[in-house]
Amino acid sequence: MRLAGKKIISLVHHDFEDLELWYPILRLKEEGAIVHLAGEKANETYIGKYGVPAISDYEYGSIKAEEYDAILVPGGWAPDKIRRFPEVISLIQSMEENKKPIGQICHAGWVLISAKILQGKNVTSTPGIKDDMENAGATWMDEPVVVDGNLVSSRRPPDLPDYLRELINVIEKG
Repeated sequence: MRLAGKKIISLVHHDFEDLELWYPILRLKEEGAIVHLAGEKANETYIGKYGVPAISDYEYGSIKAEEYDAILVPGGWAPDKIRRFPEVISLIQSMEENKKPIGQICHAGWVLISAKILQGKNVTSTPGIKDDMENAGATWMDEPVVVDGNLVSSRRPPDLPDYLRELINVIEKG
């Protein structure tokens, strides 16, 4: 139980990539972490790209960065919606300022781009947003997982085992 007592917030919205939301949540819980879901509304059911539901525990605006040890942003099309909320942008910026672990996979990089925290960072993502990541000032790498300080990034579902191995290490040290 490497993460016993750690509190982690995962962001959610409709059209999340089902595996990129649920696999990290389940692995982190297996390691003893407490994982909450935050969406646009509390107690709302969000449906993934492949039909798997997720019910939010909290709304974005009620989350306080100081109450959490790490944050996760899933991929899919949800990040394009998630990044439109100023309270999410503030939350990501606060986590970055305090060097708390930030996990992002696939299209989740869009949220970090909108938060303007990628300048000078080494990252990966789905190749589809490589240009976006580079235009935000990041150095993009075609690797299963890239760790740059508190930021852990990954490309796509087949990379989930590598992503979670590194994410768990960073959260444990965090």
